[in-house]
Amino acid sequence: MRYPIAIEPRTNHSDYGVVIPDLPGCFSAGDTLEEAIAGAEDAGLAWIDEALDAAEPVPPPSSLEAIRSKPEYAGWILSLITIDPAALDDTIERINITLPRRVLRRLDDEARAAGETRSGYIAKLAVSR
Repeated sequence: MRYPIAIEPRTNHSDYGVVIPDLPGCFSAGDTLEEAIAGAEDAGLAWIDEALDAAEPVPPPSSLEAIRSKPEYAGWILSLITIDPAALDDTIERINITLPRRVLRRLDDEARAAGETRSGYIAKLAVSR
């Protein structure tokens, strides 16, 4: 997926600032243009990952022309970042893990008390952090 970004030019008093207009509240900054864009890619991935964890919809990317037409981005540099869809793949995958029996017993007890399966409980623990 390629999301447009708007980059606020650097000044003597501030770094480059980057927003991803399609992802409300998602922003980044950097001393260099390269750092700012790389930070925007990381921020966009984190924003989408959080939305998926919260079962919220992920907005589709707008066109660069749609962003260019917005007056709030007049004078800003426009570019695109790529969010790798593979990093957001929710396909269920079977895994094999090794744990001491005492840890596995504790995990199963906690999962049962939470009304979860072992796998569901592990996933819930990982997502909630």
